[in-house]
Amino acid sequence: MSHLLREHAPISDAGWKLIDDEARQRLEPALAARRLVDFAGPHGWEHSATNLGRTQPIPEAPAEGVEAVRRRVLAVAELRVPFTVARDELRDAERGARDADLSELDAAAHRLAVAENRAVLHGWAEAGMTGIAEASTHEPITLGADCTRYPRHVAKAVELLLCAGIGGPYGIALGPDAHTRVLETSEHGGYPLLDHLRAIASGPLVWAPGVEGAIVVTMRGGDFLFDAGQDISIGYERHDTDAVNLYLEESFSFQVATADAAVVLTA
Repeated sequence: MSHLLREHAPISDAGWKLIDDEARQRLEPALAARRLVDFAGPHGWEHSATNLGRTQPIPEAPAEGVEAVRRRVLAVAELRVPFTVARDELRDAERGARDADLSELDAAAHRLAVAENRAVLHGWAEAGMTGIAEASTHEPITLGADCTRYPRHVAKAVELLLCAGIGGPYGIALGPDAHTRVLETSEHGGYPLLDHLRAIASGPLVWAPGVEGAIVVTMRGGDFLFDAGQDISIGYERHDTDAVNLYLEESFSFQVATADAAVVLTA
């Protein structure tokens, strides 16, 4: 029996497929951070910590003449977002309805994606995670409101990384406001600004809900490490005659291995 207790929910196989497919469709475009970093796992729900490869001394050993150290690890953190699904909607879906109301699931998926993006890109101090933006050793670049200058700012960020010996390709995480401006802007001759930025970075440009401004990161590998315990899953909590209480859940840790491998573009 899984700890998710899905087998206890009054949901058929077809109902679970509907819910899982909807969650996947809503999560994929919003999980921006994991598309720009190294993803390891999933290692399973029982995975509790990431090896940091470092030690700290233990002042007193069990016997005289013995030196002792303690291995350092980064504990994984768990995120959970509850939501409900009306049983009438599940019954209608079983009858063939194609417009089942899964709005609470959609909102929960967005909240979880925002939380993960913020933890990776801006940090989560309470969980011991330093984010890419706060770890960056480069002076931030101000984006401003003039989108026509965005290519210049991104080119400057790439140049800073190159000067630090950080090779590409590079990816760009754009917060919602900056992303909207980019989509709405065409340069002289009608060339989409989005394509110009991708050409400069030579890597992906991703919509990143939860991110402020933008962040340019190298994607050469080995610099930003996302370690998944349980990847995002849906579990069962309880039910009554009207609704089923479910939740989205994941466990992960994140660490920055190279602090100068990203440049922050502030809003």
